[in-house]
Amino acid sequence: MERKDFETWLDNISVTFLSLTDLQKNETLDHLISLSGAVQLRHLSNNLETLLKRDFLKLLPLELSFYLLKWLDPQTLLTCCLVSKQWNKVISACTEVWQTACKNLGWQIDDSVQDALHWKKVYLKAILRMKQLEDHEAFETSSLIGHSARVYALYYKDGLLCTVFSVDYNDELDILVSGSADFTVKVWALSAGTCLNTLTGHTEWVTKVGRLRKNLLLIWPIGREINCKCLKTLSVSEDRSICLQPRLHFDGKYIVCSSALGLYQWDFASYDILRVIKTPEIANLALLGFGDIFALLFDNRYLYIMDLRTESLISRWPLPEYRKSKRGSSFLAGEASWLNGLDGHNDTGLVFATSMPDHSIHLVLWKEHG
Repeated sequence: MERKDFETWLDNISVTFLSLTDLQKNETLDHLISLSGAVQLRHLSNNLETLLKRDFLKLLPLELSFYLLKWLDPQTLLTCCLVSKQWNKVISACTEVWQTACKNLGWQIDDSVQDALHWKKVYLKAILRMKQLEDHEAFETSSLIGHSARVYALYYKDGLLCTVFSVDYNDELDILVSGSADFTVKVWALSAGTCLNTLTGHTEWVTKVGRLRKNLLLIWPIGREINCKCLKTLSVSEDRSICLQPRLHFDGKYIVCSSALGLYQWDFASYDILRVIKTPEIANLALLGFGDIFALLFDNRYLYIMDLRTESLISRWPLPEYRKSKRGSSFLAGEASWLNGLDGHNDTGLVFATSMPDHSIHLVLWKEHG
């Protein structure tokens, strides 16, 4: 058949085919397929794949592709990156998708960085760290040996660990607070080396200057007034047998302390209880650090990380048999910025330190990224 005659025949057949019902169209195609040979069937197979499997990421505008990608979870997106180079290019270029994925993992995000590939790499790093936490493999241990006597207190700042009796200080306020065996707490001027105030009312050695009693939390003013009065007394229960755990968190806005009933968070301005986080599976957890995203806690056996968004314990690390006497082990958290969200850089260095019966210091450190 000549080309011109073929085109005329094809136009007529096309008009007739379009006028058929769907069932009639299917029967027509079945008949044509039955009449086809190997060359025609191969041609049909190759073209059907192109028609049925349209690459929507390639065909859609980039902005619309990004909008659709936001509905997929990160693990699915990583799988989609393997489909083709084009898909990998488009998915890896969606900054908002990877930033959101990092935020959902509790990662700190710098919105000024708009490099999508950077945030994809950060997410992959975050996934690894969170997997280590879930598998209880994020930390490693070490020891400091050299003390010839009992270590009463530890202090950590800027990568340095100090061992003393009982002390805390604030450079900005130019004050140092010390506890002693005469049941008092003294407030000192750092620069002058003079005592500003002496706080009385404790009935035992003050080996921790956190202003914490067995079942009461005492709020004191810091000034030059002699024998100043306690501003406020906080408790978690009228039942005096419910004890507060050692160490509290205070950042000028919130006060957080642990008890047998759970974690209690007070508003410092009003002293109202804002939040109570129950830990029914593990009782009597002591608080080490409290942030926007994570809290660091421990008991006699383990160090724990709590995700404050879900109020669940997401990781733990075994601790040795440290000194359990009333005035025994001193303990502290190390680097604390990660409690407000990991960023891929602040999960390094010291996590936890405690004094041991043999006068050594047991250290828990972040394991390096794999």
